[in-house]
Amino acid sequence: MIATLLALTISALVAPVILLYLGRRGFYVLALAPLGALIWVATHWPDSSGHNVRTETVTWLPELHMDIELRFTTLSAIMSVLILGVGALVLCYCAEYFDHMRRRIAGFGGELVAFATAMFGLVISDNMLVAFTFWEATTVLSFLLVGFYSFRATSRRAATQALLVTTAGGLAMLVGLILLGERTGSYRFSDVLANPPHGTAITVAVVLILVGALSKSAIVPMHFWLPGAMAAPTPVSAYLHAAAMVKAGIFLVALLAPAFAGLIAWQVAVIGLGCVTMLLGGWRSLRQSDLKLILAYGTVSQLGFLMVLVGVGDQAVALAGMDMLVAHAMFKAALFMVVGIIDHATGTRDIRRLARLGAAAPVLATIAALAALSMAGVIPTIGFVGKEAAFTALPLTDRLTEWQSITVTVAIVVGSVLTFAYTIRFLWGAFGRKLRQTPSSAVAAMDRPSAAFQFAPAVLAVGGIVAAFSAGPISDLLEPYARSLPSGSHPLEHLALWHGFTWALGATVGVVVAGIGVFLAMRTWGPRLPEAFTRLSAERAYDAALRTADIVSLRMTQTTQRGSLPQTQATIMATVVILPTVLLWIGNRNRLHITGFDNAVQLVIGFVIVCGAAAATVLRNRLAATLVVGITGYGSAVIFGLYGAPDLALTQVLVETLMLVIFVLVLRKLPAEAETRHRTGFRPARALIGVAFGMLLVGIGLFAAAARSSEPLHVELPSAALHFGNGSNAVNVLLVDIRAWDTMGEVSVLLVAATGVASMVFRNRRFGAAPRVSDAQAAGDRTRPGTSLPFDDIDDLPDRPTWLAGSSYRDPRHRSMVLEVTTRLVFPTMVVLSVYFFYAGHNAPGGGFAGGLTMGLALVLRYLAGGRYELGEALPIDAGRILGAGLALTTGTAITSLFLGAPALSSAVLKFHLPIFGDVKMVTALFFDLGVYLIVVGLVLDVLRSLGARLDAVPSAVTPSRTSASGGSR
Repeated sequence: MIATLLALTISALVAPVILLYLGRRGFYVLALAPLGALIWVATHWPDSSGHNVRTETVTWLPELHMDIELRFTTLSAIMSVLILGVGALVLCYCAEYFDHMRRRIAGFGGELVAFATAMFGLVISDNMLVAFTFWEATTVLSFLLVGFYSFRATSRRAATQALLVTTAGGLAMLVGLILLGERTGSYRFSDVLANPPHGTAITVAVVLILVGALSKSAIVPMHFWLPGAMAAPTPVSAYLHAAAMVKAGIFLVALLAPAFAGLIAWQVAVIGLGCVTMLLGGWRSLRQSDLKLILAYGTVSQLGFLMVLVGVGDQAVALAGMDMLVAHAMFKAALFMVVGIIDHATGTRDIRRLARLGAAAPVLATIAALAALSMAGVIPTIGFVGKEAAFTALPLTDRLTEWQSITVTVAIVVGSVLTFAYTIRFLWGAFGRKLRQTPSSAVAAMDRPSAAFQFAPAVLAVGGIVAAFSAGPISDLLEPYARSLPSGSHPLEHLALWHGFTWALGATVGVVVAGIGVFLAMRTWGPRLPEAFTRLSAERAYDAALRTADIVSLRMTQTTQRGSLPQTQATIMATVVILPTVLLWIGNRNRLHITGFDNAVQLVIGFVIVCGAAAATVLRNRLAATLVVGITGYGSAVIFGLYGAPDLALTQVLVETLMLVIFVLVLRKLPAEAETRHRTGFRPARALIGVAFGMLLVGIGLFAAAARSSEPLHVELPSAALHFGNGSNAVNVLLVDIRAWDTMGEVSVLLVAATGVASMVFRNRRFGAAPRVSDAQAAGDRTRPGTSLPFDDIDDLPDRPTWLAGSSYRDPRHRSMVLEVTTRLVFPTMVVLSVYFFYAGHNAPGGGFAGGLTMGLALVLRYLAGGRYELGEALPIDAGRILGAGLALTTGTAITSLFLGAPALSSAVLKFHLPIFGDVKMVTALFFDLGVYLIVVGLVLDVLRSLGARLDAVPSAVTPSRTSASGGSR
């Protein structure tokens, strides 16, 4: 299973390349991927006993219950056939559907294969959290596929609507899965089904899970996103909204039905809403004029029917549900493809503009008729087999009371009448003559569909007939799932095309007659009927909810954010101070044991820190205030060093220095002091908030330490670092091994921050290396070596020696010979020191973060001494490439561990001998640390390039014209 899943994943990744190289015919090549996976499913079909289920496990994060556990059951196999079989045919259909290959279509092909992969992963996952990961992957991919025509407002709205509804349901589902897993002690579906739990908490968990399932399968009141999603290309509708995505909720309900179908909340949500959905969807389908919307609301109706069948929890009803699950995927995918062919050939889907299309395209009409017969449940189709089985089993089930059984049966029969009526409406609307002697203009000008274009729907339509005559063998394949449910008083009967003259057959005849009557009545009086339930439309409620959210957020923003950064910060920090303080005051607290200063040195350093903080509140000069704030940071570093934390002290010093440089880069473009009109707020009040915030942090730390009831974790860290991470530096091992996931998240945030800062500064051109001397020469940015343009007395300045290449392009009066010489000597030493920190960090103070900061400070020194062109000479590489390489290394380390059969980000020790250096031991976490190193270097370079070199370029771009003007006056 894992190999099949990986093969599909690789196919999705290479799909855009294949399509760009082969064009539209590349879709046929892509179809081989799901076809090959389908062959694997067919050759590994679970045995009829339901035992000996195939399972595979990959250890990943056992502490978080995130091992990749796969389980291939009969239900998984049934769903896999639909996902992979219909997926392969849809890909073949795409080869004829799209006229020209474009880059967006190539990406579309990859997304379609990726969706098949995610669905396949979902139905074979036994781990709840892994299944949820695949569940949300289908949500994201459906958003991309539905929004294919992103230039259309309707497509963007449809994609966003589907994303919001299904994501909201998915979040509720996640809470339910976690609650279920924590209450049962296992996150495996198989364990939960083997020993079904009980209790109020379990009922709440099941209801939350059902919210996700019902939203994904478009059950009332969350059904409205599905008709809106018809803005997607027809292949998406044929696959996601007929065979795959909307079946995910049906699959989840069918999976959990053996354990929870007896819950009252389950019956209300699944069976009750399912009946309402079938009736409402069928009625709304009769009111549509767009062929795609007729099928869309018909899909909503059929999904309600399926939800009832798989949710009752009876063996016979479940067998009918499995048959209808297969039948619906076949006939609905075929009909959507037919609509796509009609739209492609005639340019319209409006039944009011189509007349006598059946005569113009008889083969297409035949394909549509065969598929429609299965949708209507007419003999001899697989849809008829499933509907007859449902009509037979529902009145006899023991899982419902007598009145419930009668009510559900009546609802299903009435829903079937509506289904037959909208089936006739679809065929009449698409292919009927409509009392016309000549074809309509759209039909008369149509392009004849090719045989290849009609191949995929023809296979599915004919397959519905063949499957009906093979009902017995198909029943043998479906029954193992049905037998996993509780058995009733009536024995489970095999599916068959003909059971004789039964009441179910009589009900079918009644459905046909009533369906014809409803169609004729709607054709006559339908246009004059008022639009029912318009004010109760779920889509209107969705729009109203969005408007309400916008209004509430706007009011909250107006109240809490008035455009003043100090006021916003004061509000946030005051809230942070007040809320924990109140909770500490009214809650239970442990007695504090406060230890004072250990020696006089700490007291002196603390006094300096307090003085620096106090000075920051009274100083008006921006630079002076920044410098005294830096004193507090350096003082903290000294405290770290005194307490035996050299790593923290080193990192604090490096970070504080770099922050001071960044502040200076920004402040040099601002006035020395804020203007009077920009001085907002009461400075003592700000100081009071700052003091309160600091005291809160100290208080929380003291109370947290007093509440400790076991030995602190830090006592075990040194031995854990050596035992698990093979390093003596506990801090570095903690960052790159024990808590490497945290580090990966933090460096990702750094990367996003760098991208955001540079994007705001550059606005148009985000990427690129810092300017070099060659760029200045090409732009004519000087008159002769050692001089600079901006000054009128440039010819009176003497030549000066150049220690740094970029300093030749600075104002000579701003150059410092001492700084240039010092930089020339110190820079190589700092580079070597950064490399030392990087390599030594696993066992001594340092690490990738400290090494990257040291290298960043070396770049800062080159920039301050030589100017913006010197930065390009120091490191002539695009900062984005460095950041990308660092992120690739960090994530690549995690993925490589998985391929080696180890948990993600786990470390391995490599030992080898070098001729000169002797025996060398290297830990694979070094590559992760290298990624951190590169990200920090890239971040510093990006900040210097944007806040430094970019801002320097603004005045230099103005000065040549000023100089030339003054030269002209001379």
